[in-house]
Amino acid sequence: MGRFSLARSAPATPKPAPAATPAPQPVAKAEPKPAKGPPRDPNLDLRLRLHARLIDELDLAKLDKLEEGELRRQVLGQVTEFARLERMALNAKELDVLGASIFDEMVGLGPIEPLLKDESINDILINGPFQVYVERRGELELTPIRFRDNDHLLRIVNRIVAGVGRRIDESQPMVDARLPDGSRVNAAIPPIAIDGCSVSIRKFSKKPLTLEKLVEFGAMTPAMAEFLHGAVRSRVSTVISGGTGSGKTTLLNALSAAISHGERLITIEDAAELQLQQPHVVRMETRPPNIEGKGEIRQRELVKNALRMRPDRVILGEVRAEEAFDMLQAMNTGHEGSMATIHSNNPREAISRLEQMVAMGGLNIGADAVRYQIASAVGMVVQVNRLSDGKRKVTHVTEIVGMEGAVVQMQDIFLFNRTHTDEDGTVHGEHRATGLRPRALDEMLRRGIHYDTANFDPNRAL
Repeated sequence: MGRFSLARSAPATPKPAPAATPAPQPVAKAEPKPAKGPPRDPNLDLRLRLHARLIDELDLAKLDKLEEGELRRQVLGQVTEFARLERMALNAKELDVLGASIFDEMVGLGPIEPLLKDESINDILINGPFQVYVERRGELELTPIRFRDNDHLLRIVNRIVAGVGRRIDESQPMVDARLPDGSRVNAAIPPIAIDGCSVSIRKFSKKPLTLEKLVEFGAMTPAMAEFLHGAVRSRVSTVISGGTGSGKTTLLNALSAAISHGERLITIEDAAELQLQQPHVVRMETRPPNIEGKGEIRQRELVKNALRMRPDRVILGEVRAEEAFDMLQAMNTGHEGSMATIHSNNPREAISRLEQMVAMGGLNIGADAVRYQIASAVGMVVQVNRLSDGKRKVTHVTEIVGMEGAVVQMQDIFLFNRTHTDEDGTVHGEHRATGLRPRALDEMLRRGIHYDTANFDPNRAL
């Protein structure tokens, strides 16, 4: 009884007790501020002040005519003079670093320029001015990179967009663009991006990955790479299927190396990112509408126009709408060996999505006729997936063999069988053949491309 009365009276008698309960609250509220508060970089304001001063003092009309090396020397000279006047205690190395950051602020992409130069980074994800993530080896990590405010970030976005002749503003708050090295950029700004500008940059290696490199990384086996190389050489029309970030474009670039240098290729993309190595490549890119809502050029118009340009193969960066019908027409009318990528989770779903995309065009074509077009146009579907541990794998090599009734018939040639997953999330498995002999092998033999049929043995680990 005594304990009970003491427990009830305890909060009322000691005065510090009520003060102790609200005391932790301000601390708890202040914890998230480093992520969405003032920049962590103590030199950011200094760099921006220096940037403003250089803009005033350097002759902007001459900047475009200067070579990069000369411009860097002039910027470093101004930075050194500024540091002397401000009595900043900086050694030669620190002055070089500060000068490089100012140069990036003037002609580069500011705080994220070092991330673009880091070859270990695959993606740069900017969630507002105070939160920048990167992806390394399939895993996301937060960086200390910060922008001063949303206006600072918006200036960088406008610099990227202006470089490819596009625009972003309140009337058109989303844009797809690319960097000079081919990296793909998507940006969204307020009012649709609530917490400030959102920017996603998909970096591409300066040296495109080859099939040999993909084998080395474990994405496929040598037997699978050899078969895919032979199928592309023998003009089997191929669709590469997979989710976002699974490596569809990377695989398309690698497979395109099998195409003869004597062929004329036409690529069609929303934002040009393919890195084909052939000498005879015509690259075309869609165009968004202007400020008046006019002038838009979609992939469908580009595909139609490409067929008038005497292509040997048409390569679509990604099929996502009614242009699917025109792509099927191209594959069925003397442009065998054309290639495209599509978003889907497995080969069967990829075919279903193609059917739905054709229907989006509003054409009065029956479902059976569309399926027949797909079965006769597409020869192979290659599925790539990004596993839970961040690794990319070719999980299906599937051949389309025709129609049976109203169903498109498909047969798997190679599969990735997942065996188990470690506690740390590492996925283990192996590639195996299903035992079915692909029909594409006959065309490969007719073209003088020989392949070891022992690789189709299902009891043999590849």
